[in-house]
Amino acid sequence: MAIEEISFLIPGNFAAEQPQQGLEDTLQLIRHGEELGYDIAWVRQRHLERGISSAATFLAAASQRTRRIGLGSAVIQMGYENPFRLAEDLATVDVLAGGRLQVGLSSGAPPFGELLGSRLFDGDPAGIDFSHNRVLRLRDNLRAEPLGDEDSLIDSPAGRQRPQLHPYAPGLAQRLWYGGGSLRSAEWAGSNGFHLLIGNLTRGEHSDDFFTAQQQQLQRFHTSWQGDTLPRVALGRVIVPLDSADAASRRHYLDYAAGRHARTLAPQGERRTLYARDLVGSSEQILAWLAADPILPQVSSLRLELPYDFSPEAYRQILSDFVQHIAPALGWRPRG
Repeated sequence: MAIEEISFLIPGNFAAEQPQQGLEDTLQLIRHGEELGYDIAWVRQRHLERGISSAATFLAAASQRTRRIGLGSAVIQMGYENPFRLAEDLATVDVLAGGRLQVGLSSGAPPFGELLGSRLFDGDPAGIDFSHNRVLRLRDNLRAEPLGDEDSLIDSPAGRQRPQLHPYAPGLAQRLWYGGGSLRSAEWAGSNGFHLLIGNLTRGEHSDDFFTAQQQQLQRFHTSWQGDTLPRVALGRVIVPLDSADAASRRHYLDYAAGRHARTLAPQGERRTLYARDLVGSSEQILAWLAADPILPQVSSLRLELPYDFSPEAYRQILSDFVQHIAPALGWRPRG
């Protein structure tokens, strides 16, 4: 194996009555990850839940607490977003972060659109394009090309100028990722030059075996690639080492994994969702499980998907044990 990049995905959960404390804990965890040598900290963006509802806003704050670590969103559901306004926000974050932003995206109608109704939509959502084109519009905006023809000018207190998105964030349009979990999404990402985020769940379109299905998607992505840069794949797995955990934490971790094991035994629901097992055990056990993962040797970036609603202390222990006992055995070395 030759894992060159390690990262972690943070749920960003908080108690309903203490959002400030929960968000602060997550900011501190990102800074702790940077101190440990992690390459990227990804945050989930979730709506109508106790979590980070605005990845761009949150990562702007994280950019001022850190100096080196990459900052990622995994993933922003474009159905909730205006492609131009989001592009302005993301470009602002990337400039503040000094070019460290990685943007994970997905398409499709917003899952809670029917519930939100007029709180989200200005008209009939049946007339809104929620397809992949919405993602492409975001990328076009991030390129910050002048709008209109050469005679198109706007007057501002700073003087007359050509209209374009500001600030321009060089290279951000090449740091876009698509959250893939099907053959169609993997093919679309590759053929449109978006890097690929894959994780511990996927669709079993032609197989009941998780790894077979994910392998098929990975092959489809690479054979479809038409980007201007080398394709990148970031692989996510739920990894919880027990090495330095106390007895109570070990029981909690093992109970957590046991409660989710049944879903790994067969495809779930109409979409035939397949789940990989959570890797909860000693570092030696986890390394043995990772050695048997057929996807891992095909990627250079591994992402720890941290469980929901664990304590800040538990997250720190998991991140520390992984970077000390597991990552070096996978070939990873800290940069600089």
